[in-house]
Amino acid sequence: MAVRQAATAGTPGPRREEEAALLFERAHYRHDPRWLLPVTPRLCLACALELLPDPGVSLVRKKHMLSCFQDALVRHTSLVTQLVSQDQRVCIHFISVLFGLLCSMEDGSVTDLCIEVLIQITTQLKLEQTIRCLLDECHKELCNMPSMRGSLATLTLLGKLVDAIPALADELVMEHGNLMEHLLRGLVYPSEGIQASVCYLYGKLYSSPVAAEMLSGHFREKLFPLFLSILDGAQTKELQINCLGLLRQLLKYDLFVSMIMNQDGLGESAKNIEGSSGNTSLPLVLKKLLLSRDETLQVASAHCITAVLVHSPAKHASAFIHADIPEFLFEHLSSSSEVLVWSSCNCLTLLVEEPLFFSKCHTVYGIEAVVRSLQGSLKMNNIELHKQGLLLFAEILTRQPEEIKLFTSSAMCRDAGRALQEAVSSPVLEVAAEALKATSAFLRKDHQSTPPVQYGELQALLEAMLNRCAEFSQTLLSRRPLGHASSRDSEKAILQRGKFLLSTLEGFRSACRLAIEFQSEPSAQENPFTAPSAKKEDTLEAFSEFLLSACDSLCIPMVMRHLEQTTHPALMEVFLSILHNLFVIVPHMKEKFSKKLASSSFIRLTLELKARFCSGLSHSALNQVCSNFLYYMCLNLLSAPEKTGPPSKEELSAVSELLQHGLPQISSRSPESLAFLSDRQYMEGAARQRQYCILLLFYLAYIHEDRFVSEAELFEAVQSFLLSLQDQGERPPLVVFKASIYLLAICQDKDNTLREDLIYSSPVDTAHKVLISLRTFLRRNEDIQVGGLIRGHFLLILQRLLVEHGASPSGASGNLPLLLSLLSLMQLRNVSEQELDSVAMKLLHQVSKLCGKCSPTDVDILQPSFNFLYWSLHQTTPSSQKRAAAVLLSSTGLMELLEKMLALTLAKADSPRTALLCSAWLLTASFSAQQHKGSLQASRTWGLALYPVPCQVHQTLSVEMDQVLKALSFPKKKAALLSAAILCFLRTALRQSFSSALVALVPSGAQPLPATKDTVLAPLRMSQVRSLVIGLQNLLVQKDPLLSQACVGCLEALLDYLDARSPDIALHVASQPWNRFLLFTLLDAGENSFLRPEILRLMTLFMRYRSSSVLSHEEVGDVLQGVALADLSTLSNTTLQALHGFFQQLQSMGHLADHSMAQTLQASLEGLPPSTSSGQPPLQDMLCLGGVAVSLSHIRN
Repeated sequence: MAVRQAATAGTPGPRREEEAALLFERAHYRHDPRWLLPVTPRLCLACALELLPDPGVSLVRKKHMLSCFQDALVRHTSLVTQLVSQDQRVCIHFISVLFGLLCSMEDGSVTDLCIEVLIQITTQLKLEQTIRCLLDECHKELCNMPSMRGSLATLTLLGKLVDAIPALADELVMEHGNLMEHLLRGLVYPSEGIQASVCYLYGKLYSSPVAAEMLSGHFREKLFPLFLSILDGAQTKELQINCLGLLRQLLKYDLFVSMIMNQDGLGESAKNIEGSSGNTSLPLVLKKLLLSRDETLQVASAHCITAVLVHSPAKHASAFIHADIPEFLFEHLSSSSEVLVWSSCNCLTLLVEEPLFFSKCHTVYGIEAVVRSLQGSLKMNNIELHKQGLLLFAEILTRQPEEIKLFTSSAMCRDAGRALQEAVSSPVLEVAAEALKATSAFLRKDHQSTPPVQYGELQALLEAMLNRCAEFSQTLLSRRPLGHASSRDSEKAILQRGKFLLSTLEGFRSACRLAIEFQSEPSAQENPFTAPSAKKEDTLEAFSEFLLSACDSLCIPMVMRHLEQTTHPALMEVFLSILHNLFVIVPHMKEKFSKKLASSSFIRLTLELKARFCSGLSHSALNQVCSNFLYYMCLNLLSAPEKTGPPSKEELSAVSELLQHGLPQISSRSPESLAFLSDRQYMEGAARQRQYCILLLFYLAYIHEDRFVSEAELFEAVQSFLLSLQDQGERPPLVVFKASIYLLAICQDKDNTLREDLIYSSPVDTAHKVLISLRTFLRRNEDIQVGGLIRGHFLLILQRLLVEHGASPSGASGNLPLLLSLLSLMQLRNVSEQELDSVAMKLLHQVSKLCGKCSPTDVDILQPSFNFLYWSLHQTTPSSQKRAAAVLLSSTGLMELLEKMLALTLAKADSPRTALLCSAWLLTASFSAQQHKGSLQASRTWGLALYPVPCQVHQTLSVEMDQVLKALSFPKKKAALLSAAILCFLRTALRQSFSSALVALVPSGAQPLPATKDTVLAPLRMSQVRSLVIGLQNLLVQKDPLLSQACVGCLEALLDYLDARSPDIALHVASQPWNRFLLFTLLDAGENSFLRPEILRLMTLFMRYRSSSVLSHEEVGDVLQGVALADLSTLSNTTLQALHGFFQQLQSMGHLADHSMAQTLQASLEGLPPSTSSGQPPLQDMLCLGGVAVSLSHIRN
């Protein structure tokens, strides 16, 4: 007592009173000093053990002691721990006292202190026996409770205890299993405080994977339906938060996610638990929380949705989408809470993986919110929010179906582009990288097709993207580390730079693809809302030129700098595809751009890439891109060569096929390519094509000063290559031959002369190969004289073949048809009319003689022969036409063959193909016209004179008129050209009034007695006239341009024929009501269809016969008004001629009483340009249509 008084003698009054309150004075003197805390507050554990359970001590004093004890635990943890742990029995007793106080008190502040002290003591002592004691006390307390009314403190203590010591979760489940039943009692007890404590404890138990697995059955059978009902009906925030906490723990496991989302595997007892609701689903519950005004609940709800989706968006996203949750997530993007915006973005990013998200049009509803959220977040400093927003935007842009337009207005699209422009300019590399991905997806046609396309905005976005990449590249170069120790950092920086550059190039490639796709969209060429007088800058053309300029000034330098450090196949694949696309985007610059690339060693670069990465089957995509790039660059360079004249279309076509097949097979380095080119062994087709390609690549590289192989080695390789061709009797494509000669001339030593055996020889056994080579040569050579030089050789070969196979020309293998096709090819190349010399006349004689020995089934021989004969008749001067006709008409065998061919027109079986029939009818029409025109009556024997004299026709062709009309009334499918050829023949016969000495019309079987009209129209009958008119009308409705011209020409000839014999019948035919329907059917073909030549001729014809029932006076006026508004300078000569005829017909009628119409007519006549000076280039008259030689003027006139 004296010691105690001495210890407190010097203590001030208030402090002494405070310390006295901590001691149980009536018992403290008996306590051992070791239970006294040696520092302030001077607590005595023994006093606490007696004071706290004493009912006579006030609640205030007990609360004060607990508060001081807690403070001491915090300030002097080790001292208090030593004090309590001196005797384990005392420690356990102290815990029991505290627990008893916890259970007996109703004051919330006291129970909170008890819980905190108990938790701190158990966690600091870490004594298993102490923890077991506390768990046993809790379990016993819950078991002894008749009602869960007083269980709040115990449940709270258990929850916080497991939270402080997570390992207790497994122990509670394993050793106190029936505790779960008490927890279920707490869940159904009508107190949200108790329910919240139970949910908190459940959450801590399910946070342990072991405990969660053991409790899976408990969850399935009892907890799940009850828990969702409680969450759905929770009113207090504490219960809501704790329920969501438990849910977050459950959603970590696939098993529980499946149970919750699908409600599968639930026991029958679970469905009958009191308080449960069978109709409650998680999406609806979380939707309800999303709609709350509490930000914490909204964030927690979004987190739970995310936790479900990370397991499998494909399985679970549809349930949330059907609940319209995306709609509310989009609305939360406008929140001022960064956490809520980030959580909503994260959740939406997972939801967009489900296609249903887009078919429900959620993106169309929410895209504006996404863009505005992105614009707002970029003004903040939250990098994670920037990245998540851009990730969501990129996913939407990438996955949005093309058929569902995302941006419904150009303004929204503009705002999106500007947001991306700001994002790609971000100083934070991770943000800029995400923005690049979004930009690449943004540059999609369906995203940009809302008019007007804002090319200026797109250009600004691309400039920002490229400048950011250039800035990043320069930053890394300026910070290049020094020393061996920094090599790893340097490699990491190069890799980082390569990834950023790759993303930039992918975005630029998307822009290139967009430009290509817009080329076929008329509405995307320029801003349709621009005033006509304003300068048009925002156009596709300007954007395309920007792409080329940007690639040249930024993309290429950045890639080339990167190549100095490393080469990445994926990056080069994108880069070369960009270069390839630019050839298409700016076609008028493709040759110039290709030359610049070639002079910058891009041929060498691409070949090195193929050699390094594309051997075998590796990097097939890169190999294809490299091959495509080389293919187009080579064609561009060959189309505009620097050293020689441009090749023909045929040459380019052959080279195109050659490069297309050969380039993908090249993956060797330069020395290996030279060795392969020098190989003198036998080369098969594919290997030879590779040689051709390699030689062309060397040639183009050398032309543009990229000499990456030794000149001496290249000279030897080319020399060996040519000798190999000679050994195998092959003839290379002309371009390859020219390239070989050029390389030999460039690479040969000054002391050496160029000596090569390239002499052409053609023995009989190699005649076929020779002819194939000559055909290739002719197709590619622009020099017409070359054809003249070799025609004599052709004549000799043809004579030889006829001698050897005269009896059966079809036995001449493949040489004879090939030779004849060469003759046809030579004729086709003669654009202008030329006199037929003696060689040409001899060739005509030989070919006609050959035809006379053939049967209609020898199609391969007859088709090129007929083409040659037809071209010879039509592509020469009038005097030569007479001589040619005399030669051909003297061939009885040819005439007999033609008669057989014409008879086969309607045959259903064993008939030659349609093309040959077309040629037969065209030849017959041509022969008849020439014979009638020249009145060839005399007969002379054909000799070897230079010019044959006219001879009499002594072989008449018999044609059944009914069969001809039947062929026109029932035309074969896809045989418009055949119908046109028959009409051409019929027009010729009508113009000759069927008086030709060559063609005779014969009746088809027994004919009825002619009527009066038939006598007038003889040899035609009125029924035949009607049949022909109907056939012409039906053919005109097909609206085939060539066939329509032939129909109108035949109708003109028919009406002339009828008018000469019976004007009334001619007027009757011209005035048929069906003609009006026919005319207006043709006029409905499109805008300004009245300016088509066949329609103009048809209207002229009806006006000539004054068929006002077909074309009225007012309708003529409408046509004249349309002509006055049309741009006549764009019309072809054929159309202008038809228009002149139409006006002259109206002028000659002189019945235009309307003064304004007369003025319109006069203005139109004066406005017409001369017939020979149309703004359109003249069309080539001689064409080959479907293998048939056709003269357009012959068909037309």
